[in-house]
Amino acid sequence: MATQPGPLTEWPWQWMGSFKYLVLAPAALHTAHRMLTKGWGDIDPAYATMLPALLLRMIHNQIWISVSRHQTARRKHIIVDRSLEFEQVDRESSWDDQIIFNGLFFYLAYVAVPNVSRMPVWTTEGAIITALLHIGPVEFLYYWFHRALHHHFLYSRYHSHHHASIVTEPITSVIHPFAEHVVYFLLFSIPTMTPIFLGCGSVLSVVLYITYIDLMNNMGHCNFELVPKWIFQVFPPLKYLMYTPSFHSLHHTKFRTNYSLFMPFYDYIYKTMDNSTDELYERTLEGTEETPDLVHLTHMTTLKSAYHLRVGIASIASRPSDNPVWYMWMIWPMSCLSMVLAWVYGSSAFVVESLKLKKLKMQIWSIPRYNFHYGLIWERESINCLIEKAILDADGRGVRVLSLGLLNQAKQLNGHGELFTQKYPKLRVRLVDGSSLATAVVLKSIPLDTEQVFLCGGSSKIAHATAKALCERGVQVIMNQKKEYDMLMSRVPVSSAVYLKFSSDEIPQIWIGDSIDDKQQRSAPNGTIFIPTSQFPLKKTRKDCTYLSSPAMKIPETMQNVHTCENWLPRRVMSAWRIAGIVHALEGWNIHECGDDMMDIEKVWSAAIKHRFIPLSKA
Repeated sequence: MATQPGPLTEWPWQWMGSFKYLVLAPAALHTAHRMLTKGWGDIDPAYATMLPALLLRMIHNQIWISVSRHQTARRKHIIVDRSLEFEQVDRESSWDDQIIFNGLFFYLAYVAVPNVSRMPVWTTEGAIITALLHIGPVEFLYYWFHRALHHHFLYSRYHSHHHASIVTEPITSVIHPFAEHVVYFLLFSIPTMTPIFLGCGSVLSVVLYITYIDLMNNMGHCNFELVPKWIFQVFPPLKYLMYTPSFHSLHHTKFRTNYSLFMPFYDYIYKTMDNSTDELYERTLEGTEETPDLVHLTHMTTLKSAYHLRVGIASIASRPSDNPVWYMWMIWPMSCLSMVLAWVYGSSAFVVESLKLKKLKMQIWSIPRYNFHYGLIWERESINCLIEKAILDADGRGVRVLSLGLLNQAKQLNGHGELFTQKYPKLRVRLVDGSSLATAVVLKSIPLDTEQVFLCGGSSKIAHATAKALCERGVQVIMNQKKEYDMLMSRVPVSSAVYLKFSSDEIPQIWIGDSIDDKQQRSAPNGTIFIPTSQFPLKKTRKDCTYLSSPAMKIPETMQNVHTCENWLPRRVMSAWRIAGIVHALEGWNIHECGDDMMDIEKVWSAAIKHRFIPLSKA
């Protein structure tokens, strides 16, 4: 929102929320009726192109979003090294408004202008006129309109909404108040409608011109430099006809320079070209490789989790994965396709995002596999190879700590990472499974006055560590599975063994465990508190019981560039396993925490609190 919002700031359908696409329903229904009653033969090229063109525009924009986020996570060619936060993601989640707006006007133009329905697929004359009108009137009028928008009166009421994004993403290009976008639409209508009125317009020239606008808009708002230098060396005048991301980035950081639309020649003519444009372009294009101090190695979970990655759909990634969106069912074929492609062609971990806390630089890498892959016995070797490759890559690059997230540390897979420390005893990167901090979070979640706890399905390292710690505190731990009870009894000190009890009759109201299924939950007494010891949340069956989060903590306010949610966790909350790696790096601990080894629980907890990680109970 602008600092002092003026008239027509909000889009007309903003009140409709997620149902805003219904404004296109009349056009879609008219198309369906016309097709059913008159058949495909009655559909002219212009009419047949409208709705597919809108869909292709959305796909085009999404590709730019994914590519841009992947490149900024790698950080080699990054332009503006500042934090991007949830506030910007929320503000820019309405980037599709302009596509809906354009779709409505395309349909109205078809109805109101007879020449539109008579347009052929292609005419060279119309395409040339479109190009000349853009180079001439459009670029000139935009330049001066843009300069007018930077006058205090218009800037405070309209254009400041766009400039609220200092760190730009491709979709930042279309984030404007409604009134401002109307002017842009009228401006871009000059090259599209003029040939139509002259009788030489064509479907392809309109589609290609709109694609050109989207391409240049998206490219110019990327926060990394991608335009190769050889293009300007082969054709030097091109520097006046095509801008670069670094060119427009200076406009967003300095505000009073580089006003041009896509062709910078008016900035040269009117002397508003920023003096540092060429230097910034060359420096960011060359780039610098950045070595993170910490890498968190995760993987995709469900089929839809591909959209929940930072490189996926921005608005989905900024919310917990258990908060579904209405259109998810429409894109499930793409989910299946992405899974197959990851399975077949995913040969190494890829960078998902980059974060910063104090001077600590962090990256999240993802193994291109899903939850179900980890359950396939014949996939274990290939998954371990992917994890091993990521570990050796991190080690070779000088990464200090690598934390194993989700199933990358499963005991059945690699013994909580011990497989790699035994195979490579001289590893410089420290592997962390996060078990000590996860155990600490579980222990701190149990009410202080608790006298009995029921351990259900607790065969994991963390469940055993939690039960052992509770017994040492004098809290009775009750189990009803003999095999697991015997296994745990052999690990509990003799002095505390009296507090570990096997019973099928006593069922306390505090339950802990890795996985507590529906049947087990239904057998719990009213008011039971379920505390998971697994990285995965429990499925909530009972409404009369309390379900705590999987072990996690709220992150410090000083952590930068956090604008996605970690799987099902709320905003600015991270799993204990991920935080454990951060704490390990901040403290400079030079030991592994994997296999059966576990660091001192209180020591790790105190370190996490010292670095301002906050328990969810106090957040």
